[in-house]
Amino acid sequence: MRAGLDALNIHIADSLAGLEVGELRSAEAIADLGSGAGFPGLVLAAALPDARVDLVESARRKCEVIERLAAAAALPNARAVPARAEEWAAGEGASAYDAVTARAVAALAVVCEYAAPLLREGGVFVAWKGARDPDEERAGARACARLGLEPERVLRVEPFEGVRNRHLHVFRKVSPTPPRFPRRPGMAAKRPLA
Repeated sequence: MRAGLDALNIHIADSLAGLEVGELRSAEAIADLGSGAGFPGLVLAAALPDARVDLVESARRKCEVIERLAAAAALPNARAVPARAEEWAAGEGASAYDAVTARAVAALAVVCEYAAPLLREGGVFVAWKGARDPDEERAGARACARLGLEPERVLRVEPFEGVRNRHLHVFRKVSPTPPRFPRRPGMAAKRPLA
């Protein structure tokens, strides 16, 4: 039982680390990509009750869990979106968000491609990552140049005692994402831009 509580606390603390990014704190509309069991999306919805938080998750069963957790926690500002990021960005989610988040989803070049079409110009994408990887960061920057994003900063965070190598990568949408994005589902991971 204790290990379960520790894991939950770690996930919550890690999710709250995103609040270090002022643009995320002030966002009115947030999309959390690959939400899984609801981290960081549900935690952000609880911490930011005035923001609408859409938790984009392709697995319908995980969406059902997210919906139950949101109802149990009385989070009317959180909703599960049962779709792939590419599908959501091609429809209702296109340019609909002030901020997009992703925690433990994919390499930076891939998640930047998922996030860019969802963001309004001036919006930010925040990616939770572990140890810094210069090759991954360079690939992410190259992909950003093709997506209308720009790497803005990397914040080292310590969401809980004993954590090492935890970083938030912040990207800003500086120009429209070209109309050829999003690509078909799965293409970003199969054929990354960089």
